[in-house]
Amino acid sequence: MSAMGTLPASLGPVTELVGREPEAAMLRERLRDPLVRLVTVTGRAGVGKSRLAMEVVREIGREFGRVEVLDAGAPDTPSALTAVTGPTGPAEPCSPSAQGGETGRFLLLLDGCDHEARAGAAAALEALSGDPRVVVLATAVEPLGVYGELLLPLAPLPVPGPLRGPAGGAAAAADPQELRDVASVELFVRRARTADPAFALTLENAGAVAEICTLLDGLPLAVELAARRLRLLPPHLLPVRLRDRTTVLSGGPANAPERHRSLAALAEWSCRGLDAPARALLARLAVYEPGFGLSAAGLSAEPAVDTLMDRGLLVVVGEEQGELRLAVSEPVRSHAREALAQAGGEDAARDAHAERYRTLVGSAQAGLGGTGQDHLLRELAAEGANVTAALRRLRERGDGEAAAALVLGCRLPWLAQGRLREGLQWCDESDGAGGAAGTGGAGGAGGAVLPEAVRARLADMSGVFALALGDPQEAVRRHRRALALGKGVGDRRQNALVSAHLGAALLEAGDPPGARAVLVTALSALESMGVTGGAAGAAASLAGVLRAEGDRRRAQELLDRAVEALRRTRDGRGLAGALRTEAALALDGDEPARADRALRESLRLYGDVGERTELPGLLEEFSLLLMRTAPAQRPRTVRLLAAADTLRAETGAAVADEWRSAAERARTDLGARLDWTDFAVAWAEGVRMTAAQAVAEALAAPAPARRPTSGPAPEDQSLTPRQVQVALLVSEGMTNRQIAARLDISEWTVVNHVRQVMRRLGCSSRVQVAGAVGRWT
Repeated sequence: MSAMGTLPASLGPVTELVGREPEAAMLRERLRDPLVRLVTVTGRAGVGKSRLAMEVVREIGREFGRVEVLDAGAPDTPSALTAVTGPTGPAEPCSPSAQGGETGRFLLLLDGCDHEARAGAAAALEALSGDPRVVVLATAVEPLGVYGELLLPLAPLPVPGPLRGPAGGAAAAADPQELRDVASVELFVRRARTADPAFALTLENAGAVAEICTLLDGLPLAVELAARRLRLLPPHLLPVRLRDRTTVLSGGPANAPERHRSLAALAEWSCRGLDAPARALLARLAVYEPGFGLSAAGLSAEPAVDTLMDRGLLVVVGEEQGELRLAVSEPVRSHAREALAQAGGEDAARDAHAERYRTLVGSAQAGLGGTGQDHLLRELAAEGANVTAALRRLRERGDGEAAAALVLGCRLPWLAQGRLREGLQWCDESDGAGGAAGTGGAGGAGGAVLPEAVRARLADMSGVFALALGDPQEAVRRHRRALALGKGVGDRRQNALVSAHLGAALLEAGDPPGARAVLVTALSALESMGVTGGAAGAAASLAGVLRAEGDRRRAQELLDRAVEALRRTRDGRGLAGALRTEAALALDGDEPARADRALRESLRLYGDVGERTELPGLLEEFSLLLMRTAPAQRPRTVRLLAAADTLRAETGAAVADEWRSAAERARTDLGARLDWTDFAVAWAEGVRMTAAQAVAEALAAPAPARRPTSGPAPEDQSLTPRQVQVALLVSEGMTNRQIAARLDISEWTVVNHVRQVMRRLGCSSRVQVAGAVGRWT
């Protein structure tokens, strides 16, 4: 057996690699390949290039005849390269039998081939290329551009995905067990235990740790420096310290290179040598929130983009509809913003950013109601953080009208994104009235007095968000305030749209007669003015009222008109809502196959626009239909109900008591019919689903093969005690009003109970209900 070679002391102490197993395996494979001459590990500063290279050389170095490690940035590197290679190749070549290497190959690790060292390193490597025994492993921020160079890009460690839970409660929703599998979190925990041996990832601190790793982009050096700060700060305070200023982190080892001792030094070193155009672009982009698009930032023709991307200063963080989503990497972003502020240019840069996003949202309005809606909603969702930053800037500088206009432009995007409480807050703050009915305040952002027409639109928008949050009474109050504000303006079109929104809220509040009166007037006005989209929305809402009152024929006629108009204008989100009413009417008529088709099309449409607010309710409706038509799909039904529950919690929306009871009964029934373990597994799978995954899961369910001929299965016929009472009184020939008086409940509640009784018993008339009740005895 051959003797093992001796590794150089310059490799330093053994250090553990966290989350780098795939890259280490690939690097070992390339260095062992006899045809490979040069491998360059690339990646931004602080990503761990040197550590990976040294640990891999430590592992396989003895397979080579000779190993040398050089710092490319050291002053004596050129002479050192000559010394280790000799004038015609590796000095003192070793035979396999002497050193254990199979070929006598010479492995040279040339670390830090950046900035001033770049040109010299490239020239030295060109000189070495003539000797087939030489294998070079280099580390550099960007490729060296040497012929035959193989690249191994090293990205930061993965960070936790968005935490699931209600707005404002993300930290509490973090699961420590899941986070332990995320490499950046694992690294943080290991280094935190070095600073505090008692540290452990718990339910209380998991959200904070996840946020820390995300703020730091998973950059290993930054994560390690943050973990060291636990000596001074508890985990929950560290994210507050790091937001918008990650460069506060310092305290790296004294024997480390200067750039590795603090993030400020790392950022400064990363920007060294940039030309003027690249520096100017970096300063401009530093005010952008992560996730901006090339077109949104006006970067399509910027040659400096490639320079910043090659350096890892501008990184790709995702893709949406074929366009890259970018971010200025941390800590460079914090460093650039600080430099911009010191130079007095931050206000101008933020103003330019705000103006760009005002233009983006404003130009999208024409297409949001129809053609291009899906593309625009997804683009605005991707740019959501930057739109919010633009709003904050407009508020800071006291431009109330501009801020209010931007808020109004975000109505449909925020609804689709499920940003309901945030949207409601922006409406109230922009109006300055706090949403209070009868409040005389008219001050917008910065104390500016907004025009009555703008205040009326803000009040109306706030009512839409209140209804989406599950508070129809509050929505009614806000819409009525909007009508009061709009009376003096004389905008018939806007007042008719507000009336349509008021009618929808009145229906949800349990006042069908009031809703019908408002909606009939609104529909007539909107049709006379040719407001196609608004008229279609009002018609769909009025169809819902007529359905609630039992007039299915007229409801279907109105709904058909609405659906036709929405298809013509290509308002996908509006069409999806109308199709949900279509499905409900189909179920009233015991047509599950037609209901299934309507719900599936609605799911596809919501998936196209990235819907969040309405999707949970639609998933529940589809789940209940699936229970009826495909009992074998119970695990899938559990997953969909769990996904709906979780997605709704993220929006903060409440749900009507009657609908909550139906969902709870469904869960109880599924829990009773499935093995407990199967139910728990399916529920956990549903909780983890994204909105897109939930839509795909629902659409994968089998469609009803044919219309049932024998009525619903016995398992779907269970009635609540109250529904049994209502069914018995129906069998006695009582009217809804008489039943309401007998049971001391509202007539509207009786209508709902009768509808549920008919659905569960598979009946299409009160006579059939009486017949079914007669068979109970």
